[in-house]
Amino acid sequence: MAYFCVYALDRPGTGALRQSLRPSHRERLRSHDHPVSVRIGGPLRNETGDMVGTMLVIEADEKRQVESYFEGDPYVTAGLFASVDIHHFDWGLGLPETAHG
Repeated sequence: MAYFCVYALDRPGTGALRQSLRPSHRERLRSHDHPVSVRIGGPLRNETGDMVGTMLVIEADEKRQVESYFEGDPYVTAGLFASVDIHHFDWGLGLPETAHG
């Protein structure tokens, strides 16, 4: 297994759309039928505290699995994001294996 960082920025002026989709987005992060595990995640915020994007760390066998999983996210299907970047991620501090005991 490998880790991948998903870094997605919202299109300008989509705050209301983000808020309306947030419950279904959060539910999907916790319950899905894809062979990936979402390890950490949360909204990106601007200087005034408004949510402007999403950052996730996902564990998967390959990048394509992460892409497939993320394509079905409610934020993605509704066109919330202006950009989405997915990169391999080398977990340095706070490794999940050591964080749980």
